[in-house]
Amino acid sequence: MARRPRRKSSEGLYHVMMRGVNHLVIFEDDEDRLRFLSTLARGKRAGHFQLYGYCLMDNHVHLLMEERDKDISNCIMRMCASYVYWYNAKHERCGHLFQDRFKSEPVESVTSFLKVLRYIHQNPLNAGLVQRVDVPQWTSYQDYFRTAGLINTEKALTLFSPNMSTARKLFAVHMAESDKEEYLDLPVRIKDSDVMDFLKDKGIEHNSQLQHMNKQERESILIELKNRKGVSIRQLSRVTGISKSVIGRLGRLGTGTSSQLRTVKTLSKW
Repeated sequence: MARRPRRKSSEGLYHVMMRGVNHLVIFEDDEDRLRFLSTLARGKRAGHFQLYGYCLMDNHVHLLMEERDKDISNCIMRMCASYVYWYNAKHERCGHLFQDRFKSEPVESVTSFLKVLRYIHQNPLNAGLVQRVDVPQWTSYQDYFRTAGLINTEKALTLFSPNMSTARKLFAVHMAESDKEEYLDLPVRIKDSDVMDFLKDKGIEHNSQLQHMNKQERESILIELKNRKGVSIRQLSRVTGISKSVIGRLGRLGTGTSSQLRTVKTLSKW
C-alpha cells in the first residue's frame, strides 16, 4: 500500500517525532544526547530549519521546528544520517537506528503552537520521570529562561507579553497547565521496578504493608498509580498482589480543568 503524502503546513511549522527502529534505544547516555543536540545546532546554523522546542526520550525524540528549505524530510534526513554515523561508530554497531518514516503533523495556529510546545515539554512528566515540568530532563524548557541558546525562544515568549520578564512568568504557568489532548506519541511503558520505586517513596517496602493499610489510604495510592501513564491494571496487580478486579473498580482521581489559552495575537498571522 502506498504511503500517504505528508500533510503540509502553510506556516512551515511541524511537530516531528522520530523513534528508534523496533523501539530501540537511541540514547544510551548523556554523551549521545549532547551529540544529538550538537547535530541539531549544526542544522540550525546551516539555515535548514528553526527550532522552537525539543524533548529527548530514551527511544524517541519530539521536535517543534520550522522548515527553511521547503522540505521537512530533507531536514530530518540530514540530521539523522549525521547522528547515526556517529552513534554506530561509538557503539560499534551497523545498520538503521531510526525508524524509516518519521511522524509529523503541521502546526497552523498560535494555539496549536503553544499547546504542542507544552506537550513536548511535559513528555518526561507524563512518563513519570519527573514530578514537575520545570525539572531539567533533556527538554528545551530551560532554554526559555536563558538569554541565548539552541532554541529560538522569542517566537513563543512574545505571544505572552512584549516584556520578557512577564512573558517568562506567563510561559511557566502555561507549561505547567494540564492538557489531555493527544499529539504524536509512543505508548509509554513503565517498568515493574519503577512501580516498586513509587511504592517505596510512599514508605511501602513490602506488599503486606499495602494490603494491611486502611482502605481509603490504600485506594488513594492505587488510584494514583493507576492514573499514571504507562501503568496497566495487569502490571499493578502483578506488583502489588491485589486482584485485577479490585484495581479495575477503583475510580479515577479528578484531573481538574485547564484554563483556556489566552494570547494577544491573532491566529491568522504570526
